[in-house]
Amino acid sequence: MTTARTATPSTARAINDRLALDLLLERGPLTASDLRTLTGLSRPTVADLLERLQRSGLVAHAGESAALRRGPNARLYGLVADRAHLAGIDIRSTGVSLVVADLTGRTLGTATIAASDSAPDTGTGTGAGVATGVKEDVETGAGADDGDLLVKRTVETLLATAAEAGAAELHTVAVGAPGLVDPMTGMLNNSGKLPEWHTKLLTALRSRPGTEVILENEVNLAGIAEHRIGAAQGRRDFALIWLGHGVGASVVLDGRLRRGASGGTGEIGFLPVPGTIRLPDSKKCDGGFHSMVSSAAICELAARHGLTTGPVAGAGGRGRGRGASAAEEQEPAAAAVVRRAVETGADDFLDELALRIALGASSICVVIDPGCVVLGGEIGQAGGPELAERVELHLSRLSPLATEVRAGAAGGGAVLAGAVLTAGDAARQELFGGD
Repeated sequence: MTTARTATPSTARAINDRLALDLLLERGPLTASDLRTLTGLSRPTVADLLERLQRSGLVAHAGESAALRRGPNARLYGLVADRAHLAGIDIRSTGVSLVVADLTGRTLGTATIAASDSAPDTGTGTGAGVATGVKEDVETGAGADDGDLLVKRTVETLLATAAEAGAAELHTVAVGAPGLVDPMTGMLNNSGKLPEWHTKLLTALRSRPGTEVILENEVNLAGIAEHRIGAAQGRRDFALIWLGHGVGASVVLDGRLRRGASGGTGEIGFLPVPGTIRLPDSKKCDGGFHSMVSSAAICELAARHGLTTGPVAGAGGRGRGRGASAAEEQEPAAAAVVRRAVETGADDFLDELALRIALGASSICVVIDPGCVVLGGEIGQAGGPELAERVELHLSRLSPLATEVRAGAAGGGAVLAGAVLTAGDAARQELFGGD
């Protein structure tokens, strides 16, 4: 006979504390009465947990509720947002973008460092001009190459941006990078296709004591953003197809991001599809789906349809969909021409592009049946609902499985948004406890 096990008092307290903390994170400051109503816990239990959480430094008084009379019941309690600070970093061959946030995920500062720049260039946040005097965390000699200098500038800019945001240290940093990330070791599999400074930057970040560094494939981070705050909210299953300089995918099934045995889930650039002049191989994806929908392929397609592929000043977006730096204020040609095609009603071009995308999407759909495909990256963003509708129509003719196609909604900063979400989840897991 099996006897049901009951939670110990300490376990029950931990569960109740986590429940209250999650509610404060989701809804903002609440009164004790609010917490009793939302949790179903008794008055003494809520009073005890609020006292514990205040002692721990996770919760503090946050004013009074206007809806209640003055007194103990009117006090609002909120998370102490600066209890821990987070950072999200998006690295690629062209440079680095970063964001510093508080424990609730609120952005405190941003910066970009272009690989071609000689000095950091800040974005919408703070951090400008304060890298000077920051302790050198990456030793570089007189013979240091540009990659070493970029690593040094990036670490300095990260620390300076954090310092201006009031962060003495960073609790958790989530990094998005192109390439395979081993799900067992968390290491970047650099097969020689990525710049050497990518690995050096990760080493530099991981050498900082007291800071947890999480590495994730950048398209996976974009998928997390679309799932949590973007076009795939509320869906248990979906696939994100990332259309930018290159092509990739992230897959969420049963509400969980799927990485695969070696971290290679979503490497759809290697997918053999009709219409290519050769097959891909283990070293190159030029003969696969990449050769049909990469930015270079889209520019070639546009030229064949007589469309101009010149960049559009001030349109924003670069790389794989991030916000442009001051040094790159022009939209890449492929995204620009797709946006222009939508605006001018270039039906033939859009239909052919949509068919190309549907060829790759159909292979994903008939294997995993996600029910929903989100078009992300700079091309997906530029195409918007118009391109998504055309892809869905072609997909309905190629696949027997009903699949909705949506335009990405997480915006040009999807990778950084996913990085902050990931860092926040990890930090709160440690600080809040529980599952």
